[in-house]
Amino acid sequence: QVQLVESGGGWVQAGGSLRITCAASGRIFSINHMGWYRQAPGKQREFVATITSAGSTNYADSVKGRFTIPRGDTKNTVYLQMNSLKPEDTAVYYCNADFKRYGDYVSRQYWGQGTQVTVSS
Repeated sequence: QVQLVESGGGWVQAGGSLRITCAASGRIFSINHMGWYRQAPGKQREFVATITSAGSTNYADSVKGRFTIPRGDTKNTVYLQMNSLKPEDTAVYYCNADFKRYGDYVSRQYWGQGTQVTVSS
């Protein structure tokens, strides 16, 4: 069984920083990319950032220059470093990954359970 586990969410004042973590575990053969999405109350889930296995990154315009997506020592862990946080960044943040398990012919997408980030003004 494979799973994505997020941690590190919480409450922070506007202008502050927070780092959340996503760790993929299980019999993973290869990872194509890992990233983050978020969903605010009453809104659709939206893309935040992603990093490929080669290290290429992509960010939503709303977070460019404020968020980064570094990887851990193993490629199974990614972080979302969030700086200069704004109240509109308040959302549940979900980890997303596209990878292949041992024995899989094709890769598929997996989601974590989400972690709440609340930014107060």
